[in-house]
Amino acid sequence: MNEQRPFAEAETLIADMGTRARHAARALAGVATETKAKALIAAARALRSSKADILAANAEDLARSERKGLSAAMLDRLRLNDQRIDGIADALESVAKLEDPVGQVIDERERPNGLRLSRVRVPLGVVGIIYESRPNVTADAGALCLMAGNAAILRGGSEATGSNREIHACLIAGLAEAGLPEDAIQLVPTTDRAAVGAMLKASGLIDIIVPRGGKSLVARVQNEARVPVLAHLDGICHTFVHSSADPAMARDIAVNAKMRRTGICGAMETLLIDRGFPEPGMLVSALIEAGCEVRGDPAIAALDSRVLAVDAADWNTEYLEPIASVAMVEGTDAAMNHIAEHGSGHTDAIIAEDKVATAQFLAGVDSAIVMHNASSQFADGGEFGLGAEIGIATGRLHARGPVALEGLTTYKWIVRGSGQVRP
Repeated sequence: MNEQRPFAEAETLIADMGTRARHAARALAGVATETKAKALIAAARALRSSKADILAANAEDLARSERKGLSAAMLDRLRLNDQRIDGIADALESVAKLEDPVGQVIDERERPNGLRLSRVRVPLGVVGIIYESRPNVTADAGALCLMAGNAAILRGGSEATGSNREIHACLIAGLAEAGLPEDAIQLVPTTDRAAVGAMLKASGLIDIIVPRGGKSLVARVQNEARVPVLAHLDGICHTFVHSSADPAMARDIAVNAKMRRTGICGAMETLLIDRGFPEPGMLVSALIEAGCEVRGDPAIAALDSRVLAVDAADWNTEYLEPIASVAMVEGTDAAMNHIAEHGSGHTDAIIAEDKVATAQFLAGVDSAIVMHNASSQFADGGEFGLGAEIGIATGRLHARGPVALEGLTTYKWIVRGSGQVRP
């Protein structure tokens, strides 16, 4: 009996939030682009003026999380500073400048009987976002949902409670200034895990769930959800250095892909080196000297005494730390086979000058993002010119890759006739 009580209370809470979100979503569906943009610009202004409060709350979140033993990667995602807050505000302003997808005509056609058909973009409705550690998701997800005409229900992790609350307050200030319903962006006020379960079962109230967090969170969402889910489970990203790769380019990209920020889902976890590449030892040395632990197969270990032995589990591990698994492969086919067996469908890159090998890789690797001569750290909605992202989707339905405004819409058919009846 007692075990059911927290969930019953959470279910009531989410049902109330979902009902209010549904009303807000209906109101947002017809709001002018300029009004939504005004709310986001005002929210960005509020973020900048509230830096002291946000940083104070974030410091408390960090101290509490350090005491609980949160990993270095999670602490990095949680940590805010002046530059990161400015980046969050910049992202809001960027979203405000994007083309509004709502009402866009995807295509039109006319049937022989004179019926005119068109597909028009419309909001998804109510979007639930369940996320861990990253307080910037509060702003990014709220902004993207709003601009795409959706209401958002945000459930952040307990480690970022204070940071999320302060950022959410800035979003609410923006909504109020633009005269939009505050229920358009709601933050779940409890850290009780039962609230997650209630969101996952809120069919009819929440239209889609987007999880952003660790493997255990995403797996739970995918296993328990009674609501459609847009997610990726792991970011096991590969960089393949082809025999034709420019050595200096290959070195710079490999080090950046791994070491720029090791805790993001677009960080390279596995480096594959073509046996015909002339300077494999240089790549290994560059990673180690940049502070990366390299775990390699026998061919890689023979290049540098500092390489540790790789085991089978490494090829399937998203480290999110300065660790990389490295293998020597026999050409493009072998690299693609390795990625097919061990990759997560997130982001994979080839470094090559050979056009045939490049074309083969880009066409044959079935990942949400496939790159040529670029760091996998670019796997980001902002870097794609999308303003921000609500997450990276690695499935094959609805949206794939960085999910931004277009990915937060669906479409409806509009049929215009002149009295036609079906014979």
